[in-house]
Amino acid sequence: MKKIKYILVLSIAISAFTSFTVNAQNKYLDKNGTITFEASEKLFEEVKAQTQSATAILNIETYEIAALALVKGFRFKNSLMEEHFNENYIESDTYPKAIFKGKLLAFDSSTLNETPLDVVVEGTLELHGKAKDVRTTLSVHQNEDAIAIKGSFNVAPGDFDIEIPKIVRNKIAKEVSVQIDFNLTKK
Repeated sequence: MKKIKYILVLSIAISAFTSFTVNAQNKYLDKNGTITFEASEKLFEEVKAQTQSATAILNIETYEIAALALVKGFRFKNSLMEEHFNENYIESDTYPKAIFKGKLLAFDSSTLNETPLDVVVEGTLELHGKAKDVRTTLSVHQNEDAIAIKGSFNVAPGDFDIEIPKIVRNKIAKEVSVQIDFNLTKK
């Protein structure tokens, strides 16, 4: 039953997410993007996870960008940590996805080449039923027939009402570093 619910939520999320792509001629897409987050504190066990199945879409006319990651897609080295993350912290059955919607600012896709450009992105990250404005600088460049986008930003668990139990509070960073790596191809 859980598997059917997961597949249903995935189907709904993907169809809602892909409605962003009405005119595919001006869209670049990556269905295997990498998102890594780390909330490690020195002297304690590494708190780090990664997914390599995030989806990102870039409209090169409007410079709107959106990304979606299924929370259960994040993998930890420690399976017990992964279980606690999904069940106790992020509550992935209730909040199955993380979504970013934003826009690249002062960007002109006609200037893209193999030399990375620093481009500011501004948007909203939705996670755990909450939304937070995010502004960061990304590295963007042409990579053969693709557009490569890399960058990072920090968020705090409290921004998304994610409660860290007192017993492990000192083992988890107050700010979580999030890194993205997308290689978008024309669709």
